[in-house]
Amino acid sequence: MKSDKELQTDVMNELDWEPRVDPAEIGVAVKDGIVTLSGHVDTYPEKWAAERAAGRVSGVKAVVEEIDVKLPGIYERSDQDIARAAANVLDWNSYVPRDRVKVQVQGGWVTLSGEVDWRYQREAAGDAVRNLMGVRGLANDISIKPAVSPVEVKTKIEAALERSAMIDASGIKVTTKGAKVTLKGAVRSWAERDEAGRVAWSAPGVNEVVNEILVI
Repeated sequence: MKSDKELQTDVMNELDWEPRVDPAEIGVAVKDGIVTLSGHVDTYPEKWAAERAAGRVSGVKAVVEEIDVKLPGIYERSDQDIARAAANVLDWNSYVPRDRVKVQVQGGWVTLSGEVDWRYQREAAGDAVRNLMGVRGLANDISIKPAVSPVEVKTKIEAALERSAMIDASGIKVTTKGAKVTLKGAVRSWAERDEAGRVAWSAPGVNEVVNEILVI
C-alpha cells in the first residue's frame, strides 16, 4: 500500500501529465488515502479535469475538491448569455433529447433539470454545457426515467461487470430499489471502483448509483 507522501507525488505527477490542467495552480494534500485539491483556476473545465485526474491515480480512496474558479475578465459572461448559449448547444447536440432539458443560471452556476431515458443523454447534456465560456460550476439534476424492472437492472449490471476486463466482479455486490442501484464490496483501485460505477450507470432506467465499494 502506498504512503500518503507517495500518493501525493503520484497525484501531482498526474496533474502535470493532464494537458488541460496547470499544476502550478493546484495544491495537493493527502491523508489516509483521501486527496484534497485546493487553489484557483481560470475555468471550470480545468477544475473538472483536475478532479478526474486525481481520481485516476491508483491508491486514491476519495477526492475532496476545494478548487475555486476565478474567471479572467475576458471569460466573464452574463447569466443571460450563458443560458442562451447553453440552450443553443443542447439544441444542437444529437445525444440530448429535444425539449427534455431545462437550463437555469445564477452567478455563472448552471443547473440542468428535466428527464431523459438514458444516463449517456444526461452526461451528454452536462458535457455540452461544462465547457461554455463563463461557466463557474455545473449541477446536473437531470433525472432518468425508469425503463425496466429493478430485477432486470440488477441482472444486466451483474452481467456487464462480469464482462468487463477492468473489474474483478467477484468482489462486488449489486442491489436495486426502484431506479436506485447500490454497489458494495471491495476492489483494488479507485479507477476500478469508478469503472464499476460507470457500468452501473449504463443500465437503462438507472436514476441513482450509490457507490459504496471500498478500495483496499
